[in-house]
Amino acid sequence: MNDHEALAKQIGPVSVGDDLYGVSVKELELRIDILTGEIERTRAALTKKSAELSEAETLFAPRKTE
Repeated sequence: MNDHEALAKQIGPVSVGDDLYGVSVKELELRIDILTGEIERTRAALTKKSAELSEAETLFAPRKTE
């Protein structure tokens, strides 16, 4: 386990709105890394779900009759 992982384990879960008073510079940098990773994970999920929705809309779209 490297220092980054050890510190991440030590600070525990990171939540939006946490009190940042008394948090060290190193911990703040780590929080940014963790939150950036969560943003990337959320964006990937959004991209996937948007593609799935588009496929479903195409599959279940009403057929045009002439």
